Amino acid sequence: MFATPAFAQAAGAAGASPMDGLLQQAIFIVPMILLFYFLLIRPQQQRAKRHQAMIGAVKRGDTVVLSSGLIGKVVRVEEREVGVEIATGVTVKVIKGMIGEVRTRGEPAPANDSKT
Repeated sequence: MFATPAFAQAAGAAGASPMDGLLQQAIFIVPMILLFYFLLIRPQQQRAKRHQAMIGAVKRGDTVVLSSGLIGKVVRVEEREVGVEIATGVTVKVIKGMIGEVRTRGEPAPANDSKT
């Protein structure tokens, strides 16, 4: 009973167009999109770019941590795969994208050296 006259007065006095509501929504949505970009999308793109650079710089002798948690030493680098020695005499082939971290940068060994 008390709310009915108030609603009637607000509706008659406002005379607002539908564009006002759209403008208010845009004023709210645009900052939300910017917030999502700067807090979520941009940091993920930067992290992916750093990971790609790290994978591209992997060389023989580096100690790496794989995404599964295995730690090993790189013994062979190919275009898409890496040979990782996880134990003495045990070498596994790993896709480069599964390298999670490069811990120790080793000195690059010459291609024709003998393994010791």
